[in-house]
Amino acid sequence: MKTLLLEIGSEEIPAGYIEPALTALASTLAQKLDEARIAHGAVRTFGTPRRLAVMVDAVALRQTSQRSEVLGPPRKAAYDAEGRPTIAAVKFAEKVGVPVGQLTVAATPKGEYLNAVVTAAGIATPAVLKTLLPAAILATPFPKSMRWADLSISFARPIVWILALFGSSVIPFDVGSVRSGRTSLGHRFMHPKKIRISEPSEYAQALRPAFVVVDAAERRKWIADEAAQTAAAAGGRVLPDAELLDINTYLVEYPAVAVGRFRDEFLELPAEVLITAMREHQKYFAVTDAAGALLPRFIAVNNTPVKDVAVVVRGHERVLRARLEDAKFFYRSDKAVPLDRQVEKLKNVLFQARLGSIYDKVRRVQALARYVAEQSGGDADLCRQVERAAWLCKADLVSQVVGEFPKLQGIMGRVYAGVQGEPSAVAAAIEEHYRPTASGGALPETQAGAVLAIADKLDTICGCFRAGLIPTGAADPYALRRQGIGVVQIMRQRDFRFALTAVVRHSLGLFDGSGAAPADTAGKVMAFIEGRLASILIEEGFAKDTVAAVLGAAMESVPALWQRAQALQQLKDKPDFEPIAVSFKRVVNIIRRAEGFSAGTVAEHLLTHPSESGLLAAYRSVHGQVQDDLTRGRYAEALARVATLRPPVDAFFDDVMVMAEDAQVRQNRLSLLALVAGLFDTFADFSKLST
Repeated sequence: MKTLLLEIGSEEIPAGYIEPALTALASTLAQKLDEARIAHGAVRTFGTPRRLAVMVDAVALRQTSQRSEVLGPPRKAAYDAEGRPTIAAVKFAEKVGVPVGQLTVAATPKGEYLNAVVTAAGIATPAVLKTLLPAAILATPFPKSMRWADLSISFARPIVWILALFGSSVIPFDVGSVRSGRTSLGHRFMHPKKIRISEPSEYAQALRPAFVVVDAAERRKWIADEAAQTAAAAGGRVLPDAELLDINTYLVEYPAVAVGRFRDEFLELPAEVLITAMREHQKYFAVTDAAGALLPRFIAVNNTPVKDVAVVVRGHERVLRARLEDAKFFYRSDKAVPLDRQVEKLKNVLFQARLGSIYDKVRRVQALARYVAEQSGGDADLCRQVERAAWLCKADLVSQVVGEFPKLQGIMGRVYAGVQGEPSAVAAAIEEHYRPTASGGALPETQAGAVLAIADKLDTICGCFRAGLIPTGAADPYALRRQGIGVVQIMRQRDFRFALTAVVRHSLGLFDGSGAAPADTAGKVMAFIEGRLASILIEEGFAKDTVAAVLGAAMESVPALWQRAQALQQLKDKPDFEPIAVSFKRVVNIIRRAEGFSAGTVAEHLLTHPSESGLLAAYRSVHGQVQDDLTRGRYAEALARVATLRPPVDAFFDDVMVMAEDAQVRQNRLSLLALVAGLFDTFADFSKLST
């Protein structure tokens, strides 16, 4: 066994491309080796802005031999009357490379046929790698690829060199105009020479003197440690930012950390503006004191060690100063404009061609937010806070700071609202209404923020569905799935128990003048949200049939849905659950199959058998208690009471014929079953449970 090393050298690849590309390249290479029947060990990756590398341990020297069976001519055509092989058998043996005497007879559905066991010897691994490696390289995906020169191939950036070693031997192949070999290149400026690699084990160590640290984990730790030490020497600490650390890791091949400073006057800017200005444009780390307040310092990660660090730092400071001067001008200008005047400017900002302007959206969200506040039991103060926050929530979109730094939308709205004297609850809601901004992100912390977030997200969802902009499996340009999940998460966290269907219908009713919406739009929106609910429940460990069952019943509230799922899961874990489920499914199925049936009042004089009276009595004994449990939110207790109906239900089915010939008796028995079904239909559709 030998180690395989593949390095693709190129012009500088964008930092965000590198890690996903390495993951895909490693996966593709491992898959292709498996498909080629080449045994191998662990796959490791290395990457810098100028190289993507994969090292595969313990790669077999040859393909694994492949054993297969090949059917030949029918037996009657392969042997004569004396059992001697005919010309057909001889030719078949020659074709498959097996002596005639080793042929066997196999019985098939079509009769008996000659059979040969053929073993194909594996090809030497280097011969396979000649075609396998270039295919793996060109299969590497990138958000955007490019072509260069007159070549037909594409890659993230032009390929400059390829290093391909199997043990100490080069695997020769061409990709575009580049021929593979055993040389790599060092740092573009510090060591722009070729480096000969004798075997894969030398790779990382050979590049180190050439100012290239190929191990991304090592570079990441180096940057983190150096930044922490440098910040401490300057009297502060690095503001944690894992994403920025990853970006810097893939921006450099040989980290050189330096600390700079900016003028104290820039500290008048909100911390978020300073951090974003340093982070987004310059990839600098912010520095804070022990209490978390920003210091007029920053940490820069350079790709080139230099003798005079002060010269480099002055360059960083000069560039940052220009950025901060712009930010200061934008911030001061924005503060001078009342937010109400900014809202008026939203009339000229398009939300969506078929849904009007951002101003139109603000008016809808304002009305919907008040409705949600009322449905959630909010008082007059909450309603006022929500209406005001809704009116101002998009005002910062036309501010100069957000125009320069789009990621600060909402944050700057909160800052400007605070500066202009808006109540703290209003200011907080303006920022929080965008939450969660990503999967697993923070949810709104205030009641007003939660209400406004739900209103804003539902307005977008309902508007897009009304306009026919429904997500598909491949596209969700308006991030409706994320917004639907956000609505569910907020309602669950805040224990909002209002009927979501009513809010969706109210939202759709606010789109006057946006075109006629299909009559079933509300149903489509609810089905979409239920799909998000199902995904979340399954991710949290609930069985798929449990999720289908609870979603099959009335969705009176999101928090209650979780409680019903938990109660049903507890019941399923009991040893006697299966007969309970079977009995209740039978009740549901009989009612559904009864043509023309409409439930009515149970007439006691038509109950001709003791088991009918017994089932009615059992129903009456638990009905009141179940309703009380549901009112108090005790779903597990209520479902346990419903489960006690199984014996009288079984007795009913054993003793009477539900579909009796007498129409009145049949109607009465179906109505009795409908009463029972009405109890457990509150929890789940038992017909969807696996039994």
